[in-house]
Amino acid sequence: MSHASLSPAIGHPAPTTQTTRAAPPADLTLEERLALVNAEMTARLDEAAVAYEVNTAHIPTEPVDLADVVTGPVDTGPAPLPQLYPTPVAALLQRAHHRLLTGGWCSGALVDEDGARCMLGAIRAEAGGDSGLEASAAAVLLDAIRRKFGDDVDSVPSFNDAHGTGRVPLRMVDQAAHLADARGL
Repeated sequence: MSHASLSPAIGHPAPTTQTTRAAPPADLTLEERLALVNAEMTARLDEAAVAYEVNTAHIPTEPVDLADVVTGPVDTGPAPLPQLYPTPVAALLQRAHHRLLTGGWCSGALVDEDGARCMLGAIRAEAGGDSGLEASAAAVLLDAIRRKFGDDVDSVPSFNDAHGTGRVPLRMVDQAAHLADARGL
């Protein structure tokens, strides 16, 4: 008898056990394997949650007052307009577009009682008295309008007043700024 077969505690032969092999596992479908993995992961996550609670139970915590955490936006006024266009006419049209977005759009008047402006009123306000710059911007705007809506449009004010909302007029002022920039105006 070899020393390897002796029980180390007493020096007697180690009992031999006969192991029986379990039948090979039946092939599982993908859904069955996923269900088993899901069950195992759920058990692990539950154990981890309990361990976290046990490990952090000694840490004192005070309730958080959400009024101290959640705040509304700070009123900083309107965002400054980024300078996207280096050319004067394109920059003027961009400023007019921004004025229409922030100050409001109207039809039937250059400026209404609430301070909203039509397309031409916004251009005039942003031109700062430079009638040549104002005329160039209005010409580019009329050209952009005619490219989109045809040559039947006779003026910027008539186009502006033909709309019930400012959605299309504002879009046209923005497109005119792009057109003026492309032309280097």
